[in-house]
Amino acid sequence: MFSRTAMVLALGAALFGFGLPSSARAEVESTDPIILTIHDWTGQYITTHIMGRVLQEMGYTVEYIQADYLAQFAGLESGDLHVAMELWETTAKDAFEASVATGNTVDLGETGMEAKEEWWYPLYMKEKCPGLPDWKALNDCAEAFSTAETAPKGRYLAGPVTWGGYDEERVEALGLNYEVVHAGTDAAMFAELESAYQRQAPVLLWIYSPHWAPIKYEGEWVQFPEFEGPCYSDAAWGINPDKTHDCGKPHGWVKKAGWAGGDEKWPGAFKAVRNFKIDNDEMGRLVGLIDLEGRKLEDVVEEWIQSNTATWQAWTQ
Repeated sequence: MFSRTAMVLALGAALFGFGLPSSARAEVESTDPIILTIHDWTGQYITTHIMGRVLQEMGYTVEYIQADYLAQFAGLESGDLHVAMELWETTAKDAFEASVATGNTVDLGETGMEAKEEWWYPLYMKEKCPGLPDWKALNDCAEAFSTAETAPKGRYLAGPVTWGGYDEERVEALGLNYEVVHAGTDAAMFAELESAYQRQAPVLLWIYSPHWAPIKYEGEWVQFPEFEGPCYSDAAWGINPDKTHDCGKPHGWVKKAGWAGGDEKWPGAFKAVRNFKIDNDEMGRLVGLIDLEGRKLEDVVEEWIQSNTATWQAWTQ
């Protein structure tokens, strides 16, 4: 699920905010480290490290471990991992609900962010594909979105494989003449968008919100058939009677989850995690500080902690 090397790198690069008074540490229920999972996009680093700093201010010991976004549930269920700060309904709904159903993982509530993840294109591409944003126009414009490697098929740049998202299933169910190509990292995906946008070159890719990209770049999300629960589980639902996933991605919550034993071992900490809230606008701003302005993660997080004392202290009450 996660490598020892990744764990060492995460601990070495991501831990900060020590020097807490011994009196604060004396108040916590256990000094054993609370392990928070780290994934591979900037916003998740931010929410996790803000929460980690708050827990440190409360006197808890915190560690960060790199973990696969979907495979992390096994670690949460076993108690090897303790808190996951961002689980998006758009991609993790099934895995999240299945894990909570085991009784070994608990739903720690919504983060306050509203998730949207979908196929997206720059507005200049509507000149070559005027039927957009209707998904039915995609096949008429497959060549306009193609590359030398995918022609005559269009190219869709998906997120890293570990994010899930069912894009291959969606392409098959809707009969789309497109090849799904996965970006290696979040940073690589947005670097390709930046390059294409500057050249006004064809690009069709996974964009998510909250994020700075749909604010910085003028574009639109493709409008697929609206998601309903049976779309992912019942082939009879939707326009393709033989396939599931003949719809867009769900939109909705971003939740936190934790090891069920955490409520007994660190009740004060888990209460604070449940109380954590941040909105899309604030998250987009913080991600932009790092991705666009080149600020360091620890500096952005520490600045937020110092500037929002009343907010995070309320989480601890």
